[in-house]
Formats: sequence, structure tokens, C-alpha cells
Amino acid sequence: MSVELNHTIIHSRDNRASAEFLADILGLRVGDEWGPFVPVETANGVTLDFATGDPDKIVPQHYAFLISEDEFDVGFEKIKQAGVRYFADPYMKRPNEINHNDGGRGVYFLDPSGHAMELITVPYGGGGREVGNS
Repeated sequence: MSVELNHTIIHSRDNRASAEFLADILGLRVGDEWGPFVPVETANGVTLDFATGDPDKIVPQHYAFLISEDEFDVGFEKIKQAGVRYFADPYMKRPNEINHNDGGRGVYFLDPSGHAMELITVPYGGGGREVGNS
């Protein structure tokens, strides 16, 4: 049997706001609410189930999304238009910059619940391999 990640739960201050924020940047659709979850499904079939939780108990996590160069242009423009602070590094010491790791482009930003989101066009260690343009 092959192993695939099917879904993960992302605790958030407001499940709908967080799902809509990320879906908008990534150009994805927010699914129908199911119980306490607002789902966003990625192209490889992984569902991000946003669940509202106690803000004091939310532990910030990191989520990286491999996207095409065209998708990066669109997503990065949405980040800038929304006035979301962005960084070239995970430590957030290089504000208002993107990176060019592994010959691609990458950017870090926080979602409404403080999770570190990352957009990359080439996987780390990818040796210049890009995801196909859509």
C-alpha cells in the first residue's frame, strides 16, 4: 500500500476566515462546511480542514505549498494587494523580499491565526525542478 497524506486539521481563530484567506491566495475553492470543519482541497487531493479553536491554545504551524511560476505571480500579488506582511525567510528577518532558493521563488507570510504559510515554485533540494505551469 502506498501512503498518502489525505487531510490535516488546521486550528484557527475563525475557520471560515482562515480557509477563505488561504483559498483566495492559492486560487482554490472553499468547500462546504462539514461539522466543525471548513475544507480547502489542494490539487494533489490533500484537504486542509480548518477548525475554530481556542485562540490561546493554537500552536503556530508551518505549511508550504508548491505552486507554478504563474500561480506564484498571482498569489504573491494577492498577498501584496491585501497588505499582508511577507518575508524571504522563515525567521522573518528579511521583510518585503522573496527568496530564490533552489533556482525558484519563495515567500513566507502569516495567516489570520498566525500559521506560517510558504509559497515555493521549486521543492527544496529540487535541483531546478519546477511544478508545471497551469
